[in-house]
Amino acid sequence: QLQLVESGGGLVQPGGSLRLSCVASGFTFSDYTMRWFRQSPGKAEREVVAIITAAEGLTNYAAPVKGRFTISRDNAKNTVDLQMNNLKPEDTAVYYCNTRNRQGDDYWGQGTQVTVSA
Repeated sequence: QLQLVESGGGLVQPGGSLRLSCVASGFTFSDYTMRWFRQSPGKAEREVVAIITAAEGLTNYAAPVKGRFTISRDNAKNTVDLQMNNLKPEDTAVYYCNTRNRQGDDYWGQGTQVTVSA
């Protein structure tokens, strides 16, 4: 079955960097748009932070992370990464890897905690 597994979270000081990785299995990874979401403390909703399309690898970013985060994918390894630079305390959240099938069903990983604090 479709599975997404994130890794790479942790504690980092403001201004620091982290790289998150998501390994996908159970579907034809190269055919699917991939997304990174985050859920900040106290917020009920997850917000999308970065998107990368399937074939062309086109990217798009939420305004708060544009210029600091970079999403990339390796279709040979079935991975999608999120490089996060110049991290700020407001980036503290649980980060989730996501994809959506052709029926519109969302699939999520288990999430990885990112904490930005001095």
